[in-house]
Amino acid sequence: MQKTVLMIMLIISAASTSAQTDDDYRMEIGGGLGLIGYLGDFNGNITKDLKPMFAVVLRRNIDHYMALKLAVSYGKLKGSSADVNTYYTEYADGKYSFNNSIADANLIYEYNFWPYGTGNDYRGAKRFTPFISGGVGVTYCDCSNNVYTANIPLGVGLKYKIGERLNAGLEWAVHFSLSDKFDGVKDPYGINSSGLFKNTDCYSSLLFTITYSFMPKCTTCNKE
Repeated sequence: MQKTVLMIMLIISAASTSAQTDDDYRMEIGGGLGLIGYLGDFNGNITKDLKPMFAVVLRRNIDHYMALKLAVSYGKLKGSSADVNTYYTEYADGKYSFNNSIADANLIYEYNFWPYGTGNDYRGAKRFTPFISGGVGVTYCDCSNNVYTANIPLGVGLKYKIGERLNAGLEWAVHFSLSDKFDGVKDPYGINSSGLFKNTDCYSSLLFTITYSFMPKCTTCNKE
């Protein structure tokens, strides 16, 4: 009788351990939808003239705290001289406006405040975590003079692990560019300026993503 009870307990224990173990994945792939907005000479408000955007995302999870993300996105930047309080002699009648397409590709480092996972793949991992991000990228803007430039994205966000392979994310970022031509106008003040980010245009983005995890780590290797 005692042997039977012991055998049943061992079977239950083994089944419970198996059910509580999830694979740990190296990679994620997915996409996102959101809003993008222009920040520059003709707009200083991050919530004004927001336009739809979409993105494709590939993420390499270094460990449960750190990740590298490759993101390619597309949207439009909109603005008008009627939206600013600054007086520009050339645009005093408020007739200048633009609605330019923009595309970028960014390599971004992400740091999670808490270890990210289901809790069954890594001891102490959390399904929900805030994170910060920063990286480098390239931007193309389809305006009067096509613009190719570098950008530096800095952002904050939230991640939530819906399931073992499914992830949701929300990120807000500002992309500091090296160009002053996203609006089709270079230096409307007419004053020569110098410096890496002196009087350059930027854009902000709010992006919601869904990604799918793949490429499980070696299950026979030592746990991290």
